[in-house]
Amino acid sequence: MPRDIAGPLDTALLERIRSRASGHDHGNTFFHEDLAELTACGYLRALVPTEFGGLGLSLAQTTRLQTRLAAHAPATALAINMHLVWTGVAKALHERGDDSLDFLLREAGQGEIFAFGVSEPGNDLVLFDSVTDARPDPAGGFRFTGTKVFTSLSPAWTRLGTFGRDDSVPGDPRMVWAFLDRATPGIRQKDDWDTLGMRASQSQSTVLEGALAPEDRVVRRLPVGPNNDPLIFAIFANFEILLASVYAGIGQRAVELAVDSATRRTSRKNDGRRHAQDPIVRWRVADAAIAMDGLYPQIDALARDIDAQVDRDSFRDIQWYALLSGLKFRATETAKAVVDQAVRVTGGSAYAAGSEIGRLYRDVLAGLFHPSDADSAHSTVATAWLGPLAVPATPPNTER
Repeated sequence: MPRDIAGPLDTALLERIRSRASGHDHGNTFFHEDLAELTACGYLRALVPTEFGGLGLSLAQTTRLQTRLAAHAPATALAINMHLVWTGVAKALHERGDDSLDFLLREAGQGEIFAFGVSEPGNDLVLFDSVTDARPDPAGGFRFTGTKVFTSLSPAWTRLGTFGRDDSVPGDPRMVWAFLDRATPGIRQKDDWDTLGMRASQSQSTVLEGALAPEDRVVRRLPVGPNNDPLIFAIFANFEILLASVYAGIGQRAVELAVDSATRRTSRKNDGRRHAQDPIVRWRVADAAIAMDGLYPQIDALARDIDAQVDRDSFRDIQWYALLSGLKFRATETAKAVVDQAVRVTGGSAYAAGSEIGRLYRDVLAGLFHPSDADSAHSTVATAWLGPLAVPATPPNTER
């Protein structure tokens, strides 16, 4: 069954958001109206504990809400997702006795909007290395210089969570994680978001030119390369689970649109009967629904595990990363396959530029590019089950 929970997202609000989605897609514009309404109903504070002024929802509850929002406006849900990831990370650390991001919870509870400034052009190591320079400032803190791409919420964020590489100590490079205030000098946005889908997210590139994160906003200095710091695990877990919930929403809506089309369209070949009576159409709709029914419980199960405050030691278990990357891969690939079935059921009308199912077809493709991508997910799962890839032995030097 579709994952449904009302929470702060009432039906009237969601219908207003859906009514604007096509216009934002067509005009390549940001969802300012959606953001204002979602802020007013408290949705951006969903994962913030009540003691910090939030709604105190669990990750499992919030994933269900994200699925519901994405079924109405995928690009809006995807962009909001990035703020929710940071609040989810801060919540997970707080619940495990780590107060390093409590300031984030306080500020999110007061209305600040957090963006995810992590992705970089050409950096396929994602969280484990960076091409952005993080240079210690003599007065304290770090200055960041580099370009971040896919910065969702670009027109609206007030705080940017980011990272860069500090090479100031020879032989001991460090990854510096910190938060920047939008008013800080040395931050500019490129107006470069003109994409095939997810257009309303306005995930523009962010250029950092010596932007200063003061010492009290520097939250980690970690060794370059894979590590098991709770911050990294919390980012990975919240990102993958919440992202999966967005693509589950796209798949859910695709099934709804396929059912609607099948029950409305008629066939002259079959004596004017509805397409819902065509065995091939019935098989396609059933195949899509079966695929989605297998996805919802997995999202719920992993989200509940995070809510259950999995202890720090388990963060080091490679199986956790395998499950999380596998979830993201399955969610995006399932949604893509389900949308494809819905397009086939809908027929030629899906090819129209203003068609909702056509927009879902374009939006769902963004799932291919989010980490963990197909190659990374399979590599992680292979390592979990088969062990790390062996390094070829160096042949002996026979030169004399």
